[in-house]
Amino acid sequence: MNALAIFLGVIGPMQVILIIAIVVLLFGGKKIPELMKGIGTGIKEFKNAAKDEQPANSKKEEETKEKE
Repeated sequence: MNALAIFLGVIGPMQVILIIAIVVLLFGGKKIPELMKGIGTGIKEFKNAAKDEQPANSKKEEETKEKE
């Protein structure tokens, strides 16, 4: 952890402000909400797929155990 902190340095409030300013300059004020909405939708879909996948896997395991 210490080596990583030394390599990257400590991120302070000025660095965060600089990063936010660069993002605003690159994407513009109108694109940022659209970008965040897309990221949120993607995360939500991923969580739903992960929840749906778990019961399907357990059913398949039970079926294979019954066949043996």
